[in-house]
Order: sequence, then structure tokens, then C-alpha cells
Amino acid sequence: MLADNVLELLKNEISEQEYQRYIKQLSFDEKNSHSDQKIFNAPNILIKNWIQTKYSEKISHLFEVKTGKKPNIKITLKNDILKTKQNKKSINKIDLEIPTSNTILNPSYTFESFVVGSSNQYAYSVAKSVAKKPGVVYNPVFIYGPTGLGKTHLIHAIGNFSQANGKNVIYATIEQFMNDFTYNLKNQTMDRFRDKYRKCDILLIDDTQFLSNKIQTQEEFFHTFNELHSAGKQIVLTSDKPPKMINGLEERLKSRFEWGTVADIGLPELETKIAIIKKKCELDGIDLNNEVANYIAVNMGDNIREIEGAIINLNAYATLMRQEITIDFAKNVMKAQIKEKKNHITLEDIIKVISRELNIKPSEIKSKKRNKNIVEARRIGIYLARTLTPNSMPQLASFFSMKDHTAVSHNMKKINQLIEENESFKLRIEELKNKILIKEVK
Repeated sequence: MLADNVLELLKNEISEQEYQRYIKQLSFDEKNSHSDQKIFNAPNILIKNWIQTKYSEKISHLFEVKTGKKPNIKITLKNDILKTKQNKKSINKIDLEIPTSNTILNPSYTFESFVVGSSNQYAYSVAKSVAKKPGVVYNPVFIYGPTGLGKTHLIHAIGNFSQANGKNVIYATIEQFMNDFTYNLKNQTMDRFRDKYRKCDILLIDDTQFLSNKIQTQEEFFHTFNELHSAGKQIVLTSDKPPKMINGLEERLKSRFEWGTVADIGLPELETKIAIIKKKCELDGIDLNNEVANYIAVNMGDNIREIEGAIINLNAYATLMRQEITIDFAKNVMKAQIKEKKNHITLEDIIKVISRELNIKPSEIKSKKRNKNIVEARRIGIYLARTLTPNSMPQLASFFSMKDHTAVSHNMKKINQLIEENESFKLRIEELKNKILIKEVK
């Protein structure tokens, strides 16, 4: 059958795990399909929405490859569930099977697939607690941190867990909330809008920072927040910065966002990045050895979304070329994704990165203090300065407030010894070096 052949082609372009988890669950509706539209049935709404969003365009393209004509791809629920919504009895049956709202959540974003490290431990614990006891332990929850570190993963995990336990969940980006608000306001259907956002058990809002300077939307969100909070319903928000740092946000909203718990997700430490890479490979059935995993963790920066994209791209190339993913292959494929390096490094560049990454003040790194963490940071600074700059040992001794060049030489020997004996330390040094070398985007 043509549809089976198309899905077999798709199998060659995605991981075995994704194929088994999603695509294999589809059944082709030959009776209702035609040349302009191909219909597939999915077993539940999560798989339906996920395939429609992520794979429908690819499936359409593969039909075009086979037939020369590009059809529209429609994913429906098995047994034509959608058509039974006009029948109240059928609706009640559906509600028992799928007790949740029409929110689209990424089914891959679960607590089980989230890799926990010291940088995200608190946010993870808070998210799991509110999923288990919504509206009871922390309300609202405000999770913030730089782009691509897992905020969206966590709120989708809350949503997936809650939907599986019969809760009515609404997930939206703040842009979707604004678009819904504007559309319903224009069409005088605000009752429908308020029913959607105020009659849920859990409201998940992504990218709250984009409420900035949207006065009319802020007013509506303020009342939505109050209505849900007064009813004991759970509210979870994400942003790239804490409430008090969002310019153009009304003080009354900032205050309410801080009523419950504010949890940050920091930049992941190297060990966490490596664990995330291995988890991603495990979930998607990608064969990646430790050397390649370490290379990606060290060279790709801290944005987890970019790291995962690099892994998917690397695997796609390897599959297409029928090539094993060796370190040389990975370096060749990823060279366009590795950020451009600086040509000239200063001692200040080095101190800035070490200070930020190791949470040590620049003045302390350059001081004579003997605290263990400061001594280690200073040694790393000396090693990287000697490696990346043309400064002589006497010049480095002066910069780091050391007695003379023999003290610099002693520290160099100590660091070199640690690099030889400790693989994790070696990788950490390499990661710091890359962060110093990467040009900052203005």
C-alpha cells in the first residue's frame, strides 16, 4: 500500500524510538482519503496533535516524492471520534477517555525525560510538586532562565502529568494568549475566551516576558490570574528573567507573580550537559559514543535546545550517508554549528568567563586569597592565560598578584597534572576555553 511505503520512507529519516512511539501508532484511512488529502487515524489526542504538528509536512512531501502530487495530511482520532462531538452521549464517553482540554503538549516532554543537575534541581522539584498537588503547595510558580535551558520542557511535563491524571490543562505562549484575546475581543466573543482560560485546573503560560508594554492584555491577564488563584487553580509561568526585571510589566502583576515560588534555571554544568546528550540519544535511539558526546558538550555552549538540534542534525547526516558517527565525522558535520572564535584574547576575557562560570569575583581571582575555590579558579585562570595569550610568566605573576614567575610555573604544573589524571577536569577546562574563545553576539 502507498501509505505504508510512505511511512517506511519516513522511518529511514527519524529515530527508531520516535517511529515506534508515534508513527507506528497511525492507521491509514483509505476510505476517506483521496489524491488531495490523506487521512491517518491516531489512538489519542496527544499523538494526533504531535504528528500533525511535527510530521504532517514531511509525510506530505514523501507522498509527493512517490506520486508527484503533494496532498494535505490530516490526522484524526481513531473511530472518527471528532465527528461524535455533536452527540452528547459520545462526548461524555470521549471525556472519560481523554479528560483534558484541547491544549497541544509535547508528549516527549516528561519528568522522566528531564535531566536533573544542580543548575535546575530546584525548578524541577517545584514543578514535580505542583504537578502532584496543583493549587496546593506552590501557587503561582514562576520559572525563569535563559533561552533553551528547559523551562518549556518543565511546564509541558507538568501538563502531561496533569492531563494523565484527569486535569483540565491549558498551555499557551503569551503570544497565543494575546492573539486569542485580540481575536475574541474583535469578534465580541470574550465569554468564550474567558471560559477557555478561567475554567481550567492548571494554566501554563510560556514566555511571560512578552507581556511587556501590552497594557490591555496585561489587564485581562490580571483578572484571569485573580480568578484562577481565588479558585485554587494552579498557575505556572515561565520567562527569560524574574518578574521584577521585566520592564513594562505592571507592578500589580509583578507582585502577583512573586506570590508563590520563583525558581530559576541556571546554565548547566558540563556533567549535566553530557547527561542530557546521552538521555536524548537514549530516547531517540541514536548511537553516540562518549568521545562524541563530550565533544558536543564542550563545544556547543549551554543552550540545550541548540545541543539537541545538533544531535538530531548529526544523526540525520549519518543516516543519510550510512556513516558511523565518529569524532571526525561529528567535527566535520558540526563545524557550521560551532560558534565563531575570537582571534585575540585578553586577560580580562579570561577572568570574565571564569568569574561567571565558577561564581568567583574577578578581584578574588587576582587576589592572594587562599580559599580552596579561589585557588582553583586562579590556577585555571593562569593555565588558560598561558595557553590563550602571549603573556610571559612574569607578566602573569604580576597580573595574578603572585610573588614571581616560579609561582606561575608551579600552578601550571599542578593544572597539567590534574588534566592528565582527571578526565572530567580536562573536559571542564576545554569547555571554559571554548567559552572564552566564542565571539559574543551583539
